[in-house]
Amino acid sequence: MVNINTVAVIGSGTMGAGIAEVAASHGHQVLIHDISADAVSRAIDGIRQRLASRVSRGKLSAEASAQILARLVPVTDIDALAAADLVIEAASERLEVKKALFARLAEICPPQTLLTSNTSSISVTAIAADIRHPERVAGLHFFNPAPVMKLVEVVSGLATSSEVANVLCELAMNWGKQPVRCQSTPGFIVNRVARPFYSEAWRALEEQVAAPEIIDAALREGGGFPMGPLELTDMIGQDVNFAVTCSVFNAFWQERRFLPSLVQQELVLAGRLGKKSGKGVYDWLGEKTTARWVDAVNDSFSPIGVHRRGDGVTQIDEVLLIETQGETAQSLAVKHSCPVVVIDRLERDVAVIAAASGNPHAATQKAVRHLQQQGYRVLHIADYPGLLIWRTVAMIANEALDALQKGVASEKDIDTAMRLGVNYPSGPIAWGERLGWQRLLTLLENLQRHYGEERYRPCSLLRQRALLESSHES
Repeated sequence: MVNINTVAVIGSGTMGAGIAEVAASHGHQVLIHDISADAVSRAIDGIRQRLASRVSRGKLSAEASAQILARLVPVTDIDALAAADLVIEAASERLEVKKALFARLAEICPPQTLLTSNTSSISVTAIAADIRHPERVAGLHFFNPAPVMKLVEVVSGLATSSEVANVLCELAMNWGKQPVRCQSTPGFIVNRVARPFYSEAWRALEEQVAAPEIIDAALREGGGFPMGPLELTDMIGQDVNFAVTCSVFNAFWQERRFLPSLVQQELVLAGRLGKKSGKGVYDWLGEKTTARWVDAVNDSFSPIGVHRRGDGVTQIDEVLLIETQGETAQSLAVKHSCPVVVIDRLERDVAVIAAASGNPHAATQKAVRHLQQQGYRVLHIADYPGLLIWRTVAMIANEALDALQKGVASEKDIDTAMRLGVNYPSGPIAWGERLGWQRLLTLLENLQRHYGEERYRPCSLLRQRALLESSHES
């Protein structure tokens, strides 16, 4: 295989400039191509400013900065890319544009030149379909900002040779990145497995379960995610996040679990794109809205008798506090003929609760008082099956197992991708193992029964793992 000395980057936007900076920082001459010479100049100026900042903070020497900048070569004539050993395309996310561009690259570059795309969701197989030597075409998907984020998805299309994928993985490691290998399927690993994180939050907002800041606080403080899903979409850009969801939804032939949100579509249509436009889910120009936690309940509601059962149920005087398994508090209250409060919590100090509509106020307050005495901060939401944290984690883990079963990537690479690509507190498969496959299965089955939708269908591998788990416990 070819030694990679010269790297060409097509596209001088945020991702293209970031990738060029990474390659130049690791000793490669980098040809930066764009149809606009001004765009290339702006990209190099941006790199110069970032390097200067690192120099001022003592993170980089002035000499090293000058050497990196000297390796950046602006190119407006695409024919000059024939000198590259590796081409990384970071241009428009439109298949027809990429196909035309790669066809041109295949004509001007020698057969040993590796041709890669930084696409986040477009099929690598489709990009390579009509060009000569499609075995050298692969996806090389960096995450933004490329100089900082460690993850790189190395994506193989149907024709991509294993040798090419190996070379790209080795190169990524030499650049200080963590590569994960995956097959070319919609969304690859990260943009596929992450969809439920957003979609379940949008559904909760659509069903008026809680205010946006409550939903975000539950997932951030209670689930351990670095940001809540709604505030994250505001940071990404509602138009960008919505477009990826639509792309994945359509690529999976309108699979219901990837269904886009009408609420998010309304924001996009209104131009409320998030932080970049000043308004999205939140008003970024006004005072920040924060979650309202349940106030401390006074001693008059202190329970007299507390009895813990082994099935996730705690009896507090006349009220049952039940850990969520996907049923509403009201349905459980009818089943048990007593007041019920459902609780949603992981291994943190946050508890999300929902109370049956028929509960006496005193019964619900006793449950809240008990949780506060145990050191929990409490968020109270409408009665909603699966609540927020467990429901979201169950859907993410289910999607990860579906990707594993269908050969998208290995278990290790899926978990690595989600930890490094979107900073999840745990890989979803390791998380599911720890939380218990049987409970996740039960929760999804209850959600499917409640909604009557395929969206919550447990995948076959989840059922298999739950069965194995049960057989080991018996």
